[in-house]
Amino acid sequence: MTQTNVGRLRVMGAAIRGAHVVEGVLPSSFDEVWGVMGDLEGGFGDFQPDMRSVRVLRVDGDRVEALARSRYGLRAHFHGVLRPGWGWLQSRFLVVGMAADAMDDGRTRVALTGGVRVPGRPALVPIGARGELEQAMRRLGERVP
Repeated sequence: MTQTNVGRLRVMGAAIRGAHVVEGVLPSSFDEVWGVMGDLEGGFGDFQPDMRSVRVLRVDGDRVEALARSRYGLRAHFHGVLRPGWGWLQSRFLVVGMAADAMDDGRTRVALTGGVRVPGRPALVPIGARGELEQAMRRLGERVP
């Protein structure tokens, strides 16, 4: 059986204590959905509730380095992987995971995870994470054509 991007995100989320994975199906094509999700400097900041801006500093193949600013004035220096259907970004205090898979009927299955990291431990602070992920999923659905 082939591992899907969403399935891979489920595994990653299950391996991190306190992590929640929120999934949904959007009525748009994979290209339309990933066009928003994978656009770190554009669409990504629009659907993530606490992001004000993201600036990509460096790209080397599927490796990416970015600087994000939250709506609350906090900054995060992310390092991670971004390729079609898959994104995993980490800073010292934050984790963002996102995945998308095309479905046979033209819709797209999407999954999101992330939250505040506990430095030095494989854990996320679970307070408010599920609600923020659900809000991100709703906002994504509103921004995809």
